Amino acid sequence: MSMLPTLRPGRLVVAVGMYRRLRPEDVVIIFHSGLEKIKRVGGIRGSRLYLIGDNAQHSTDSKSFGWLDESVVRGRVIWPRV
Repeated sequence: MSMLPTLRPGRLVVAVGMYRRLRPEDVVIIFHSGLEKIKRVGGIRGSRLYLIGDNAQHSTDSKSFGWLDESVVRGRVIWPRV
């Protein structure tokens, strides 16, 4: 629900774990609180990321858990292009 309307629950995505650099607006898969989650990079400060969901009303994101270290990123979504 947190990435609606961009990604619907159950949507297959393809991500790459090897990437040069993350940028604001990239969509990433993270591992946080024992779960894999898909979020959009809203901001970057050094190696810290502010992650947001596209559906602000139904997203648990950095508004709730704060800035996270880039090490939580499992991959950058490359398909579908979002």
